Amino acid sequence: MGTSVDVLLVTANVGSLFDNLGEIESNWLREFYKTIHRYKPYFIALHCQEVGGKDYELNISHVEDFINNILSSREMKDFDRACVYVDNDFRMKSCFTALGSMYLIHRSIKQIYQYDFREKEYKAVCGQNIHLGSLDDVPSLEKEKFPKNFWPDFNWSRKGFMRTRWIIHNSGFDLVNVHLFHDASNLIACKSSPSVYSGNREKALRYVINRISDNTYSLLPFFLFGDFNFRLDTQSLVENVCSSGDIQTIQTGSNNEVEKIICEEKENDHKVLLHIESKLFEYVHKAAFHENNGQALLKYDKEINHFQDILTEEEIVFPPSYPYSEDHAKPTQYMNTRCPSWCDRVLMSQSAKILIYREPEEECENNGVAYNTIGSNVCMGDHKPVFLFFRIKTNG
Repeated sequence: MGTSVDVLLVTANVGSLFDNLGEIESNWLREFYKTIHRYKPYFIALHCQEVGGKDYELNISHVEDFINNILSSREMKDFDRACVYVDNDFRMKSCFTALGSMYLIHRSIKQIYQYDFREKEYKAVCGQNIHLGSLDDVPSLEKEKFPKNFWPDFNWSRKGFMRTRWIIHNSGFDLVNVHLFHDASNLIACKSSPSVYSGNREKALRYVINRISDNTYSLLPFFLFGDFNFRLDTQSLVENVCSSGDIQTIQTGSNNEVEKIICEEKENDHKVLLHIESKLFEYVHKAAFHENNGQALLKYDKEINHFQDILTEEEIVFPPSYPYSEDHAKPTQYMNTRCPSWCDRVLMSQSAKILIYREPEEECENNGVAYNTIGSNVCMGDHKPVFLFFRIKTNG
């Protein structure tokens, strides 16, 4: 097999972490370090979205502290090289994505190179390379905000992607941090299947794949991990949930716009099964999202199906990663704002899947590959980070 390297890929929407500064960070870091301690990776890639949170103008100054906390921690003492990219210049509205990517390299890795997109050559990674700002002039990174017309209401949003390219012991691959569009209204998400938001995400993700697969640079296997904002097919889910109940659509105003959707049981005193408003999704059987890790609901997770010929993913065996309560006392409860969904994912090209070395089943649980959430029983904010751990095949 030649040399192999243990790799940990993590995606984390950290908006809550910055919005509740100090309250979530210690939990978050402790669980992150626990994962590192358990799997003992030699190469760590942490992709963050919503760096700085919703009040980024106020909180962006804390980003450096967060980075330094990780780089200077006891847990990272054997990682002697780091490459950090944080798009935190919110004054550059036309290109601000609030994405942050951190790559940590263990001292035992002797041959690791990063691609310089400007000079079109690989360069050995040395020391700590920390880039904060608009990142437009950083040659080891490609970054792009989605074109303005990708967003349904044509307002600017902090959505886009950034890519880095690596060679570890002669194995090359791209790592892409991505943040796609969310559902602005539960009611609009119910109107069609697929929803208008799903269509927008598909368009944006196809744009990313086309950009990283064009002829500008040689084509490499790629891992695409971030907050895809994939949502369950709400219309199909509601139809199924309410198949034995009575659905009421409550309209308001002169234009008869739908304000509420309420589903009641036909018997049992017309108990409300489901209550939906623009930013409310209240389902009486919310435990279904945790039972057997929500496996019965995976059939509504359809957005990845548009990319079956291009992308693949390890089996999902964890409950939806969003939207968890930000209350410390309720770390496993979902908020009643959105339908719980597997928003945070680690996807890969078919060629990237081939790079993953799988142990014989009888020797190692899950063939030595793990795909799960971090901090399942701890308050990590509204998103649980999601990780993929594996051993990469290398040629030298």
